[in-house]
Amino acid sequence: MMVPHQGKALLTIGTRGSPLALAQAHETRQRLLSNHAGLAEADIAISIIKTSGDRIQDRALSEAGGKGLFTKEIEEALLDGSVDLAVHSMKDMPTQLPAGLIMAAYLPREDPRDVLLAATPMSFADLPQGAVVGTSSLRRKAFLLARRPDLEVVNFRGNVQTRLSRLAEGRVAATFLALAGLRRLNILPEGMSVLQPEQMLPAVAQGAIGIECRENDTRVLELLKPLDDAPTRRRVEAERSLLAILDGSCRTPIAALAELRGDGSMRLRAAIARPDGSELLETERQGSDGVAMGQDAGDELKRRAGPDFFSLP
Repeated sequence: MMVPHQGKALLTIGTRGSPLALAQAHETRQRLLSNHAGLAEADIAISIIKTSGDRIQDRALSEAGGKGLFTKEIEEALLDGSVDLAVHSMKDMPTQLPAGLIMAAYLPREDPRDVLLAATPMSFADLPQGAVVGTSSLRRKAFLLARRPDLEVVNFRGNVQTRLSRLAEGRVAATFLALAGLRRLNILPEGMSVLQPEQMLPAVAQGAIGIECRENDTRVLELLKPLDDAPTRRRVEAERSLLAILDGSCRTPIAALAELRGDGSMRLRAAIARPDGSELLETERQGSDGVAMGQDAGDELKRRAGPDFFSLP
């Protein structure tokens, strides 16, 4: 039987403090409890860690340093032993992890698609000419402008609730959010329009929760083993292998979606865009080795794009 240290939880989960991050941490705790009869809720503590990305709200993340802004402080807490595992939205994770840390488990992936939310419910095609659209995602901005160059896209930072509030205030005509996050928060606004991948290809690993821990922590690794969802791991690793080839960050508009078929094969769609939306490159792979497919697709897009593709004019 596992017995916590006197006055200390057996496991401490590190997480950001946003409502979505906390929902993901609580889901992780519940899955641990469901898979280990010897664990009680009091054995698993949740430690909120404020990251650089949470503190910076006055500018786009692409201007402030990219994806590592949401993980650096949490990973430091893992490395110094302050927490035992960390729960991340995988779309926020850099492709290179710090030495000594690994992704030990992926929870079953939620729907990865984006949704369009407008003050007056409408579809993507119904956005008025010249409408002001808010998003903090360089990917969404670039892919939106590639299809609708007439729109005005403004920076729109904040958690889900903040952005919904600003939309209701009429600061923008529309915004985009991840369907996965809305579902995890049990917030499904009336009139939201779910975008098909053909309209807006999702961010790499969107909708996937990853659990990170120290690679030599056999105790935690054993506890996390039953939580790892093999189909999600296959899909995420395929998409992230593409991202690694393209050196993806919050400064680069990259999208990818790996989908498993009934026979176990995979379809991988990938796309990159210039930051101003002036050019969009797409490709697709089908096969069984997702990592190899992602690398090959990344090599193709990198070759077609050339060295200055992601540079602003």
